[in-house]
Amino acid sequence: MPVEIDARIKEVIQRTYNVKSFRLEISDWLDFKAGQFLQAMLQGDPKLKRYLSISSSPTEKCYIEFTKKLTQSDFSKALDNLKAGDKVNIKYPFGKFILDESAPKVAFLSGGIGITPVRSICKYAVDKNTGVDIALVYSNRSIRDVVFKDDFSAMCKSYPFLRVAHVLCEAEQGFKCTVGQINSGVVKNEIPDYQERKFYLCGPPQMVEAMRKILAEELGLNSEKIVTENFQGY
Repeated sequence: MPVEIDARIKEVIQRTYNVKSFRLEISDWLDFKAGQFLQAMLQGDPKLKRYLSISSSPTEKCYIEFTKKLTQSDFSKALDNLKAGDKVNIKYPFGKFILDESAPKVAFLSGGIGITPVRSICKYAVDKNTGVDIALVYSNRSIRDVVFKDDFSAMCKSYPFLRVAHVLCEAEQGFKCTVGQINSGVVKNEIPDYQERKFYLCGPPQMVEAMRKILAEELGLNSEKIVTENFQGY
């Protein structure tokens, strides 16, 4: 059952040129599952309210974090002005985009800021050493748009069952990636054992639908092996 609380901002982290993470101190800790989301309301104004994925893991007990791409919306402008010590009204947890730990192999196809719940799930798997084999294909326009790049690099080093492949529209010298967009060929190349995996799709709604069609229609995966999350936090 979701609970509503007023939380104080502990830290604001600039992730990329247009993405920030907001870490909130939680006095009465409410457990949640990695991959779930929360509702955030700013300044007590219902017009400044959004659903945002939780980017921290339940294993990170000293705070709860959400991460957002900042746009020209009123909500983004108000959020961008927040600093440590300010209060945010949140209600959580919501959502069923959570890891099936009974699946020995899973895969994530994600784009842009849709990476937030994936970061939560992967961090949980790494910290708990679940042994779940995870393949992530992450699509962005350019390297400057890659959120949590250092986090995922560190996780890959400490958890041998996690592999991350980047797909960029623009090549970056010295950065290993596939140039283009995620398609059936990229999935086959980066996840050759794709038929053995349960897939989680998270990103802009159009991308999620395109990825679902690729998996179902081009690669022949059954619907029960595809979990989707149409990310709302723009």
